[in-house]
Amino acid sequence: MSKKLTIFQKGSGISPYSWIIFSILPFYFIFQSSSTPEMIVGIVLTILFFISYRFAFISKEWPVYLWTSILMAISLTMTIIFHYIYFAIYIAYYNGKINNRVAFIILYIIHLVLTTVSINYLIVLQDPIFLKQIPFIIIIWISVILLPFNLYNRKKQGQLEEQLEDANKRISELVKQEERQRIARDLHDTLGQKLSLIGLKSDLARKLVYKDPEQARSELKDVQQTARTALSEVRKMVSQMRGIRLKEEIVRVRQILKAAQIEFMTEKEFNLTNVSLFIENILSMCLKEAVTNVVKHSKASTCRVSIEQSWNDVCIIVQDDGIGMVEERDIGKGSGLLGIKERLEFVNGDLEILSKNGTTIVMRVPTVVKQNEKEE
Repeated sequence: MSKKLTIFQKGSGISPYSWIIFSILPFYFIFQSSSTPEMIVGIVLTILFFISYRFAFISKEWPVYLWTSILMAISLTMTIIFHYIYFAIYIAYYNGKINNRVAFIILYIIHLVLTTVSINYLIVLQDPIFLKQIPFIIIIWISVILLPFNLYNRKKQGQLEEQLEDANKRISELVKQEERQRIARDLHDTLGQKLSLIGLKSDLARKLVYKDPEQARSELKDVQQTARTALSEVRKMVSQMRGIRLKEEIVRVRQILKAAQIEFMTEKEFNLTNVSLFIENILSMCLKEAVTNVVKHSKASTCRVSIEQSWNDVCIIVQDDGIGMVEERDIGKGSGLLGIKERLEFVNGDLEILSKNGTTIVMRVPTVVKQNEKEE
């Protein structure tokens, strides 16, 4: 497949070509001179400027001051002799690329002072060629003031963004490592203990199978029950790691309320769009806690669940017709509401509790819209 030819470099636009066209201007001013020696001096200075400009970009530490001083001297000479001030914008651009803050400030101040002095000098002389350029000269002078700071701050912002990206990657690795350690602890605490118990009881049953068959059957029943418990805990762990969808949690909520003889009420089917699994998992756990709280504490006969989604957030409302909450400090009395509040705060969400004609719990979290297509 042949590569597509592009006129402009990717990410740079027309900027490099603007600089090339801009570099032709000094020769226009040089050839305005009537003296051949002045033309030769102007051409030599222009060539020397661009050579020095190249060396300035590849230099570090003290050579930065040397090359910048040469550039300023050439720019000042070209301004006074040929009325060409536009080299100043090249130097302003270079100053904005300097990494060292002290060097940046020193060279910025020197360049600004020299440019201002040269402009004022030619204005005082009332040079007609220079005065015709006054609108452009004002633009150049403003650029000398603003451009270095703009480039310097943009470069620092780019460096900070790179550092932030590296920090996020390290945090991601640490989270993965912590998750592995948590899974290892859970497996050790659940399966490890129960498998050891199964092994011990199996050995005991094997020894008792001929001496005391009844006791051996009892031990084997314990083995069976322990194995089922271990399997149930493993399934629970896998379910928690996989994440719970809100639709799956709604099915469980219906079952829990039906078992508690509480009527489940809703207005419409729940269908969330462009919501990450992480946010949906948080909402599912909060809904489970809120409904469990209704079953345990509300003494309600009905429970209404509403889920509303807007462009900015998802809101879940759980409303019952029970006894309501007596005091706000009931949140911290083991009702599960404190856990809901902490989970919501973790994703910049908020919890609102209204106690009137029962209890209304409003859980709201901002959504992160997933990009369906990558930007080119």
